[in-house]
Amino acid sequence: MTLADGSGRDGRIDGPSRPGAGGPRRPRYRMVRWLAGSTLAVLLLGGGGAALLAWGEYERLSEGLPTVDGLRTYQPPVMSRLYSGDDQVMAELAAERRIFVPYSAIPERVRDAFLAAEDQKFFTHGGVDPMAILRAGLTDMMMHGTKHRPIGASTITQQVARIMLLGSNAVSIDRKIKEALLAMRLEQTLSKEQILEIYLNEIYLGEGAYGIGAAAQTYFNKPLDQLDNAEAAFLGALPKSPTNYNPHRFVQAATIRRNWVLDRMADLKVITPEEARAAQQEPLVPANFTRPGPVPGSEWFAEEVRRELIERYGIGTTMEGGLSVHTSLDSHLQQVATTALRDGLLRYDRAHGGWRGAFAHIDAADASGDWANALAHVTAPAAMLEQWRVAVVLSPATGRVGWLEGRDPVIPHTGDLLARDRAWMRTGKGMQEGDVILIEPQADGGGVAVQQVPRVEGALATVDVHTGRVMAMVGGWSFRESQFNRATQAARQPGSSFKPFVYLAAMEQGISPSQKFDDSPVSYGEWHPNNYEKDFWGPTTLHDALRESRNLVTIRLAAQIGMKPVADLAQKLGLAHSMPLVLPAALGAVETTVMREAAAYATIANGGRLVTPTLIDDIKDRNGNVVWRPDGVTWKAGGMAADGPQMEDTRPQVVSATSASQIVAMMQDVVRRGTGVRAGAGIDRPIAGKTGTSQDFNDAWFAGFSPDLVTVVWIGFDTPQSLGKNETGGVIAGPIWNQVMKAALASRPRLDFRVPDGVQLARYDTGMGMAIDAFKPGQVPGVSVDLGAGSGMALTAADTGAENMPDSETDMATMPGSPAVAGDGSTSAGHPAAPSVPAASRPSGGDIGMGGLY
Repeated sequence: MTLADGSGRDGRIDGPSRPGAGGPRRPRYRMVRWLAGSTLAVLLLGGGGAALLAWGEYERLSEGLPTVDGLRTYQPPVMSRLYSGDDQVMAELAAERRIFVPYSAIPERVRDAFLAAEDQKFFTHGGVDPMAILRAGLTDMMMHGTKHRPIGASTITQQVARIMLLGSNAVSIDRKIKEALLAMRLEQTLSKEQILEIYLNEIYLGEGAYGIGAAAQTYFNKPLDQLDNAEAAFLGALPKSPTNYNPHRFVQAATIRRNWVLDRMADLKVITPEEARAAQQEPLVPANFTRPGPVPGSEWFAEEVRRELIERYGIGTTMEGGLSVHTSLDSHLQQVATTALRDGLLRYDRAHGGWRGAFAHIDAADASGDWANALAHVTAPAAMLEQWRVAVVLSPATGRVGWLEGRDPVIPHTGDLLARDRAWMRTGKGMQEGDVILIEPQADGGGVAVQQVPRVEGALATVDVHTGRVMAMVGGWSFRESQFNRATQAARQPGSSFKPFVYLAAMEQGISPSQKFDDSPVSYGEWHPNNYEKDFWGPTTLHDALRESRNLVTIRLAAQIGMKPVADLAQKLGLAHSMPLVLPAALGAVETTVMREAAAYATIANGGRLVTPTLIDDIKDRNGNVVWRPDGVTWKAGGMAADGPQMEDTRPQVVSATSASQIVAMMQDVVRRGTGVRAGAGIDRPIAGKTGTSQDFNDAWFAGFSPDLVTVVWIGFDTPQSLGKNETGGVIAGPIWNQVMKAALASRPRLDFRVPDGVQLARYDTGMGMAIDAFKPGQVPGVSVDLGAGSGMALTAADTGAENMPDSETDMATMPGSPAVAGDGSTSAGHPAAPSVPAASRPSGGDIGMGGLY
């Protein structure tokens, strides 16, 4: 191809363009562009890979994370509180001791203290604080390889996520990432105020206190709104390490940390520098806080309430549901009952047990030298009382003993044992130098009394007759030693305290209190029951038989009416769950508890309307709503404004009011001049009751009541054994009942037992003195009628349960030639039968039937 210039080419040059050129020229910046492209490709690939990796890690870490939606309706676990009848805090039930405080009630200075110490940017960050994380990371890198604990950079929101959702304090990258993810979700779900409210109520602040409400009470014994700047700053110092800043153990470290928080508060201008300096001058002196409850002596009561709550609501709601439980406990009466029972057990133990010797011993060298240090290492018995002290015998000859008082500091004391106690100890195991014993220092330097924990046990319950509210309950000598509640859990034989229910069943069948039954020997197969006094009175009114607890009359009465009505009545009253239809049961050969017997006696005193004991008046949830009240008795407004509230009683009438009134009148004479005289001594109010002693003197009871209160007392050994010959219910249990009821009635108005319409109270001669009884229409005071052949029961040895009885009395006295006694109480010669022993010479106070149940 020829061009215009004649070169025949297209303008390209075949050779070099200029001399010296080595070849064709390359494009400019090709290498730069290549490097840039390669770098970008690597960055894109690396970034994409990193993004994929990060997404995979996010998916892995976020998978299974808990949801935060549940915190919208946050309800912290809050302790439940038990209140006595006079609204004292009786006890607290808690897995975590926490007092919930809503955000609006949290003082501003308390909020500021925690924000200054834990998260100054709380209200501005989105859940995590990147700068804090960077600072913590750099610090941790610099401190790597040392024993320095990694610095945390968790915001308050992250701490809430960890506490409420993760439940883990493990230090790991995975946990921190999960914490951050949840914190950001929390910020999108809850307001800042809600997050801070959760944090301040959930965080553990040492000494068993969860949340700021409990911490204020624990460390300063005051409510949250009464804290000053220094106290608020101290609480704000605790989240970092409640143990290391415990003011009881590390007061200097706690003070330094508190002052640092005050400086931070001043830096944030929530307090002035002057206020910070003034607060820093305050000494850090925590107040002594004693966790409420139980009210002294009320441990069994509180434990019974706790068991009832768990049965009703489960342990979770009981311990963490924030229940307010108002109980029927009378704090004063409870302490009186506890003291009375303990006094009675000590009296019995001193009279029967003797001195059993020291419970520990220290070397004689220590006893004569550094006895205080040696005594400080002796473990005190769990059953010792608060007012008792552990002491060491320094001189057996003079009775000199040493003991310790106080805690910080501990102060040694010495004193001399009372002369009567030294004499009592000599009759037992005596004492030696170095013996460790229990003592009770007397007031005004009056010497030192020796004490020992009794082996005998007891129980007591006092119940409101009309409502069934349990006013006091004591389950034994010491709750610390044994939590077994003998008032509700110990099934024991009631002995003759069961007899009133046999008589009540007879009253229900129309039998009169003046009806006579024969008090003479009787045998059923191999069973030969007898009276406690081993004498026979002949025809005896039911009034006199109950007053003096005559067993043979009771047996004949039970045979007359039949054991089925007796058993049915006992089960209706809740006295016994089941009852054998045998005659020994009429003398108390059944099992019951103190509380069940108290309920049965209360039913009699309540005019025959069933009484069910209740320990709880009402239960309120955390929001103050009443969620439970006992059934049976309610209060409603009266018909007119002047009428006031009226009690509406829907409980069943299990026996007639007229029959109940008859038994009440008969039991009044038991206390007035019968086996229960010791129980009624010095009480000038209408009262009624009955003694009870079981086979071989194993159980001693007294059950009695006024028109508005019933108290039942039981004394015995946990493993049944004899209390001793002639140790009856009237002798042992009666004085304890007397002490309790005197105190209970002192502040109450005088009341008379109600007499139902149609019932006639009449005074008449029983043949053994004058008596007052209640008679139904058609019954004639003082008259005993012919009841015929009896109930129609064909009684045999099997009916008596003789084959189940222990060895019977084979040497029982008989009365040869004793005339047969007719149902009307006259002898076959037509003359009134007379007691075989004059009343003046009969033993008093006994209620035991030999060969059967006492």
